[in-house]
Amino acid sequence: MNVGTTIIKSRHSVRKYKADPVDENVIKDVLECARHAPTAMNLQPWIFGVVRERSLLGKIADLTDHGKFIAGAAVCIAVFGEKKAKYYLEDCCAATQTIILALQAYGVGSCWVAGEKKEYAEAVRKLLDVPDGYTLVSLIPAGFPAEITLQKKKVLEEVTFFEKYSEQQ
Repeated sequence: MNVGTTIIKSRHSVRKYKADPVDENVIKDVLECARHAPTAMNLQPWIFGVVRERSLLGKIADLTDHGKFIAGAAVCIAVFGEKKAKYYLEDCCAATQTIILALQAYGVGSCWVAGEKKEYAEAVRKLLDVPDGYTLVSLIPAGFPAEITLQKKKVLEEVTFFEKYSEQQ
């Protein structure tokens, strides 16, 4: 059994959190992992916002359409991409997934909440005073799980092919 793949396979979206705070050293290490995420041409076109203040978490939650549970998270990491960078979306998605997996390694649950293409993206950017050259890519509410709901995943054979796709697989 491989530790890295075990962490990846054990990750599930968590939307209900305990009141316990997430240690600052954990958050810093997670952000260190994020800044090491893959990035096209090493541009690193991202900034990461860490929100722990209850009232601000509530305001972000109120702006979203499917992220009301953000209000109950211990922390929310907002990932913003520099719009002028050609591959900001891909880079910031890689950073988002890295954050989620790093949190999981510490036993901290999270859930990827969309930012890109969402009507509230600009409102969140303004709420957090992020410069105009950036756009919200994702919100990552996190905390120690109060409840975990496991969703069934498709079996490997349903989602893979080798060499060329065939309906007969």
